[in-house]
Amino acid sequence: MPRMNQNFTVAGGGIAGLAVSLGLARRDACVTVLEQAEAIKEVGAGLQISPNGLRVLDAMGVGEAIRAVGIEAQAVELRDYRRPGVIAEVKLRRTAGETGYYFVHRADLIDILASAARSAGVKVRLLQKVDSVTLDNALNMKMRCGPEFQPEVLIGADGVRSVVRPAINGSEAPFFTGQVAWRAIVPNVIGQGPVARVYMGPKRHMVVYPLRDGTMLNVVAVKERAQWAAEGWTQPDDPSNLRASFHDFGDDVQKLLGQISDVNVWGLFRHPVAEKWHTGSAVLIGDAAHPTLPFLAQGANMALEDAYALSASLSKGAGITDAFATYQSVRRDRAAKVIEAANGNAWKYHLSSMPLRLGAHFGMGLISRLAPQKLVGSFDWLYGYDITQEPALK
Repeated sequence: MPRMNQNFTVAGGGIAGLAVSLGLARRDACVTVLEQAEAIKEVGAGLQISPNGLRVLDAMGVGEAIRAVGIEAQAVELRDYRRPGVIAEVKLRRTAGETGYYFVHRADLIDILASAARSAGVKVRLLQKVDSVTLDNALNMKMRCGPEFQPEVLIGADGVRSVVRPAINGSEAPFFTGQVAWRAIVPNVIGQGPVARVYMGPKRHMVVYPLRDGTMLNVVAVKERAQWAAEGWTQPDDPSNLRASFHDFGDDVQKLLGQISDVNVWGLFRHPVAEKWHTGSAVLIGDAAHPTLPFLAQGANMALEDAYALSASLSKGAGITDAFATYQSVRRDRAAKVIEAANGNAWKYHLSSMPLRLGAHFGMGLISRLAPQKLVGSFDWLYGYDITQEPALK
């Protein structure tokens, strides 16, 4: 039975769902996306597309469209929360090479993926959820009627609140990390160029980078606190709560905080990487399989890598079980390594002891000045990876 003659149902119209749909449709598959919302859209958020993710977008034929709407990143600047100036700098152009590293508005990425997917023949059904019949059929590989008798493949791209994941793995309770994050987009009143700035303070940090034509800045602010907000970043909050939490940060941060009129907040939870990524003809992708904390800017990039690996595995002509096994073997260790690296970044940004913080900042600055290639090279394993050249997917 030809692999791509099967019907694919994708639960979720976010980055993971649209990317895997596009990848499958470009291989002549019949794909339907089920999206709960009334429209395929994202608002009010930025993301970073690093070279490992951009290689996937290039392979799917939309890389240039992303470059056209994004801002090519030059560097990441590590800064103290009070003292002016740059502590250490990672030159992204050195590690990104010709592929590039881009700051992109999430809405632009969603629009480009959705348009390309629809043009490739993907059907998008809005205001839809995975029903119990579809889920049961996929989990138990029940046959369906059609031109051929075949199981319908269900791809769970439905995020951290996935209904497909617990059906495969059983119930799992995430735990609150003791951190919350605010997200907002503000006018670029500080004239920031094409760099990501990380302001590091006691038990808090803020990441700021430009979007679109550089007139706007994406702001993500993280604070350690005992009270938690529910998972998911669409909950509105009073901007005064954010301002109060970062009132002692420097002048540039205060100028940005003064521009905020709308802000969302969410609690940061840690989930284990799913033990099982598939069963029957159901499979997980993106945050449904391996949610990550936002301390390495890899959530979207991991979803893109997953999308390529899954669509390539399914197109090889093997049976569903073998294709899923190949996909999981290619992706699980890589995803776990990225998540562990992200988990380890928070404490580096949140040093509370002044002597420890000053010593750490001095060390980072020394390496940045005397051995800049060492800082750049520490990201080679992440940004230099090319899922499109993975031998197991050929």
